[in-house]
Amino acid sequence: MQLPVSLIKNELSEFEIRFKEAVKSQTPLLDRIMRYIVKRKGKQLRPMFVLLCARLCGEVNESTYRAASLVEVLHTATLVHDDVVDDSQERRGFFSVYALWKNKVSVLIGDYLLAKGLLLSLDHNDHKILHILSDAVRKMSEGELLQIEKARSLNLKEDIYFEIIQNKTASLLASACAAGAWSTSNDEKTAEKMRIFGEKTGMAFQIKDDLFDYASENVGKPTGNDIKEKKLTLPLIYTLNNTDKSTRRQIINIVKNNNNDKAKVKWVIEKVEAAGGIRYAIEKMNEYKKEALSVLYEFPESPIRKGLEDLVLYVTDRRY
Repeated sequence: MQLPVSLIKNELSEFEIRFKEAVKSQTPLLDRIMRYIVKRKGKQLRPMFVLLCARLCGEVNESTYRAASLVEVLHTATLVHDDVVDDSQERRGFFSVYALWKNKVSVLIGDYLLAKGLLLSLDHNDHKILHILSDAVRKMSEGELLQIEKARSLNLKEDIYFEIIQNKTASLLASACAAGAWSTSNDEKTAEKMRIFGEKTGMAFQIKDDLFDYASENVGKPTGNDIKEKKLTLPLIYTLNNTDKSTRRQIINIVKNNNNDKAKVKWVIEKVEAAGGIRYAIEKMNEYKKEALSVLYEFPESPIRKGLEDLVLYVTDRRY
């Protein structure tokens, strides 16, 4: 599944110019780090969602570009802070800001980006868009803290898991879609509809990420990284809640105490597959995908709607 870049090629080029301008600094160290971050940008899925949702509801304008820049600024800030929290040395195959400049600089860079994002909106009176995206940042923080609290006991129920990923992952994508729609429609109902579309897509996105830990013909090579990091993902939660007490105790012991033992991690992955955890997670992911598409299909058929449909399918069919 290919990303629908050709539909918004000109808009993406303009966005990249605006984004570089938005994070530029007169302070040499800051500017050097910003250039490092910009050069190692990811697939820019969230700006794509902003631009396509905007196009679905009207004509892209200055407010749209600022919304897309704000989304990417906030996303980048959270990634920089996440690398500190997770002690991550790599980001997108390169050294992370944390690996190169350590804790203090990384935290300040994240704070700087958040401040730049706020000013980008406030300087242009984009109050509604700022409100939409500030709510996402609040939810992301709440989701991260809830995950930290619950992960200590490795006793997580599905409803809490869904609350965590709804806040941690889905909220930013939901806000990106809502902000894009608002920028061209100025209509509450339309923006809310696209927020729901983004949220459902974001839920599917996170479950797909969970599945990369496990072997499946639909997923690719298993990594076991989440097990090593003691993260409770949907396949593992399903298995813990649907297996015998002895196996449950063994899995919990491995995740807590032997998560760097490759053979034992492999055993956990095999147990998850045998218990139906992978199949269950795929079913849930597809449910969210279907719900997202049902919202999208409320809009008239068009190349832009097809582009958003392709983005949703990319989220669930991607191999990495």
